[in-house]
Amino acid sequence: MQSNDQRAYDRGVTVFSPDGRLYQVEYAREAVKRGSPAVGVATDDAVVFAAHARPRSPLMEVDSIEKVHDLDGRLGVATAGHVADARRLVDFGRQFAQRERLRYGEPPGVEPLAKAVADRIQESTQTGGTRPFGAALLVGGVPEASPAAGEATDPDPQLYEIDPSGTPTEWRATAVGRGSDAVRDHLEAEYAAGLDTGAGVSLALTALAESTEESPTAEEVDVAVLDGDGFDAFDRDRREAALTDAGLGTAS
Repeated sequence: MQSNDQRAYDRGVTVFSPDGRLYQVEYAREAVKRGSPAVGVATDDAVVFAAHARPRSPLMEVDSIEKVHDLDGRLGVATAGHVADARRLVDFGRQFAQRERLRYGEPPGVEPLAKAVADRIQESTQTGGTRPFGAALLVGGVPEASPAAGEATDPDPQLYEIDPSGTPTEWRATAVGRGSDAVRDHLEAEYAAGLDTGAGVSLALTALAESTEESPTAEEVDVAVLDGDGFDAFDRDRREAALTDAGLGTAS
């Protein structure tokens, strides 16, 4: 009888178990933990994303594996978990950014976009006939400076993590996906205030290496920097140079 009750809670995404758990959301978190890892680091003037994008087969075109996405020219997302679910959420984020530009005549901030995506994810946990998104997102960028009291200020970079429950949390550095616990341990040990962009790229790559048995290569990583100039995705040569600077060797 207990086994039947357990299966009933498993099937109902909108039904809490007697101990207050939503099993389908927990299963979605497990799906994220099986996905290729992604790391985000907020420096003094930028947000750095690094993600592992190893192909399943040597016949696969590596460039077709997208882990880091440009949302609005100034905002970016790194994903882990089910690729198709993540792609739908990335598309939602792009549409939200476009609507905000049309409505207000200016780009959306990092926090409003992160919370809008989180609200979209949360809706799937309380709607019958749906399932939670099996993806976690890192959303980052540098808000545009806005004069306050006649004095212009440089806003700080912002980095948010959104998990399959639809909870947005702001971080200085974090990771999602396979091996994220080991990656976070590395970030907690090595992160320091005052990082510049180059140091942030090196930290993101060395942290990413904690999730793999072998050092990542230039073909297997995506790297992007979001600063006041916008979204900057590294090409292969720059990824190789960044790996060398981080002490991870060069791609073969």
